[in-house]
Amino acid sequence: MKNLTKLLGQIVLVCLMLVSSSAWSWWPGGHSVLVRAAVRSLPAEMPEFFRQGEDAIAHYVYDPDLAKNRAAKYLRKAEHSEHYLDLEFLEGKQLPKSRYEFIALCQEVGVKPEQVGFVPYSIGEWAQRLTIALAEYRRWPNNTFIQQKCLLYAGFLAHYAQDQSQPLHTTIHFDGRAKSDGKSPHSGIHEKIDSIIEYMELRALDLTKDQEINAFEGDLMDAVLDHFNSSHRMVDTVYEIEKELPKKGQEREEWKVSKPVAKFVNDRTRAAVQFTAQLYLTSWQQSKSVKFEGWFDRSSSDQTDE
Repeated sequence: MKNLTKLLGQIVLVCLMLVSSSAWSWWPGGHSVLVRAAVRSLPAEMPEFFRQGEDAIAHYVYDPDLAKNRAAKYLRKAEHSEHYLDLEFLEGKQLPKSRYEFIALCQEVGVKPEQVGFVPYSIGEWAQRLTIALAEYRRWPNNTFIQQKCLLYAGFLAHYAQDQSQPLHTTIHFDGRAKSDGKSPHSGIHEKIDSIIEYMELRALDLTKDQEINAFEGDLMDAVLDHFNSSHRMVDTVYEIEKELPKKGQEREEWKVSKPVAKFVNDRTRAAVQFTAQLYLTSWQQSKSVKFEGWFDRSSSDQTDE
């Protein structure tokens, strides 16, 4: 516990991010720490280029948030709801496995799907994009374009996987307990949780230790939805520790981390690292069974292939 407390007792606040929606996510530096830890946790069976691609993946992990730039109004609107899913809107109904089944369910209960959010489906779809790209790598292992594509997809996948690991991305209570009309009070708790990795200066090295990484068995979406539900079950825990979180603008030296906060942050960040790494390993293993149509031949068009 001494080492954990030391780990969680570092860093100063960075500048506050001016956002105002439930699509917030771990601050960029937090995503970088988590994805670096995930890559370092991967077993040797993952391709060497991927395990050595940590810097590139940590670069690409920022991109989903960049897509919410106000200058890109059409992209921003589409991207916004990819980062969360407010489960309470579904009135206790079970989440289906595919995006369009989910949209049909939203119509059934009378809510707009873009209001509810899509994060589990973002994860499943990006995982399968990575699977296809890794299948290309198996066929054309010297093609650097394919390698770059794998690392790009891995960055996007990591972002959504890590957003889902943050419990406030799974609930209508995303920034304070929702009012009776469903609106958020914007209490500031979401920002406190999103910034906690940077505030405490968590290190990838520490989050990598003792991680057990195994590929998911069976249907990938079963694992994604199980992870979503486990994250959602932590919503009440977030509010139980709310008063023990650092106050807005509070200097690190003025704040003492409590055991409940330390445990919550350790559990959620390690879960995010494990989930991300397991998705990578699953994509790699599932890529083995991917078959391409006869017309598809990278070697005839990509000059880098040997």
